[in-house]
Amino acid sequence: MSEPMTAPTSAGALLQMTGIVKEFPGVRALGGVDLDVRAGEVHCLLGQNGAGKSTLIKVLAAVHQPDEGTIVWDGQEVSLSSPQAALRSGIATIYQELDLVPHLSVAENIFLGHELSTAGFSQRLRANRMARELLTRLGHSEISPTRSVGSLAPAGQQIVSMARALSRDTRLLILDEPSAVLDQEGVANLFRVIRSLTADGVAVVYISHRLEEIRQIGDRITVLKDGRTVATGLPVAETPTPELIKLMTGRAIEYVFPQRPTVAADGEVVLDVQDLSLSGVFSGVNLSVRAGEIVGLAGLVGAGRSEVLETVYGARRASSGTVTVNGRRLPRGSVTASVKAGVGLAPEERKSQGLLLDEAVYRNVTVSSLGAFSRGGFLNRAAEKRRAQELTTSLDVRPSGVTRAVRTLSGGNQQKVVLARWLLRECRVLLLDEPTRGVDVGARTEIYQLVRSLADSGVAVVVVSSEVEEVLGLADRVLVVREGEVVHEAAATDLDESTVLDLVMEGRA
Repeated sequence: MSEPMTAPTSAGALLQMTGIVKEFPGVRALGGVDLDVRAGEVHCLLGQNGAGKSTLIKVLAAVHQPDEGTIVWDGQEVSLSSPQAALRSGIATIYQELDLVPHLSVAENIFLGHELSTAGFSQRLRANRMARELLTRLGHSEISPTRSVGSLAPAGQQIVSMARALSRDTRLLILDEPSAVLDQEGVANLFRVIRSLTADGVAVVYISHRLEEIRQIGDRITVLKDGRTVATGLPVAETPTPELIKLMTGRAIEYVFPQRPTVAADGEVVLDVQDLSLSGVFSGVNLSVRAGEIVGLAGLVGAGRSEVLETVYGARRASSGTVTVNGRRLPRGSVTASVKAGVGLAPEERKSQGLLLDEAVYRNVTVSSLGAFSRGGFLNRAAEKRRAQELTTSLDVRPSGVTRAVRTLSGGNQQKVVLARWLLRECRVLLLDEPTRGVDVGARTEIYQLVRSLADSGVAVVVVSSEVEEVLGLADRVLVVREGEVVHEAAATDLDESTVLDLVMEGRA
């Protein structure tokens, strides 16, 4: 095996990880990883899903203990015994799946684990004041410290997680896919906060699949592949994107969307939504999708795009309007009726809403079709596994075994499992909410091809994405949603990125 590409490291690195190995039963997740991070820099960690990024940051956060290798922190070799020990050392991690307590207030979450108290009594007013100062520093003074975290949108919850990290004497901040729930304005604010932190000497490890973000915010890059370091310390400004992609995948990948066929203007309307409204969220949405057509919904986070999909699916009860599938009007607020009519939803929060994480892959595939595998009240597990294996093999889900827990799969492969579920039901309408969120460049291309092949087979597809390029590249027709209303509709070929951004920001082209 060739030695990894290595740029000169800093003798005064804040963090040095050398030869890190971590094994789980039957899996060698890390096979010798090197990483050095300097104070005041943004060090980007790249790699496909399953490359070992999550395991590495969990070793650094002391969630996992390394089997081999050394960690040197601020010049001293350390053995971090627990996440609390890592926090005390100044290492804070914000995971993609935020670990907040929904029923507690913003301030209570920020100071959770190091509550402000005197003589055993909580200093609530002081906590609220300090929480407000932290939120203001992050550019979100509008978030009330007394508000329950569960009532916040995902973007707001992420801000609370960052405030919690900053409430300690953090010297190294690890951000795992921090932009996944943010719109363009939110990403710009995130970058502003990161730059202010690094100006104060805080080091940031930034994990993202969005290479354009790496270009904007990163200083140096480390690339992992198959649990090993293949390049480390590469200067962002001097490393071309094609080189990064080849390091991550072992091959060159073109960012090409599948060829867009012509959808017959008089084709069968499979999904017809008329004057659909959800009180206080969106109103008067009209949407029709023909067989074989992909319709994209573009808009900012919070514009109501996801809620439109959830209401069509029946997960939310519409306050007015109708949803018709194949000429049959669906009752409001009934997921059961929607699924029976052939509607499937791949939600944005696939781990919390779309998957049974501790269940096997095969059960996640068959969970919406259990009646097809039941005889006399008993499930035929062999048939479940056999059919799930056929589908996951056709979608190239890796690793290939269907009896492993679905939580052990990477993000891209988890998304394929969700899609396999609706393939099994042979759904006529497929609703996709952020289908490539947290998915690497290789799996992203595969998902694009899969979605297009489903449309080519006659499925009507609706896609929500925060990435304008993705909406324009994948969809045949685009609806722009702003503040709960559809402000524009056009063929994707008649739009460009700047026009869509102007529409979502200002409501006008």
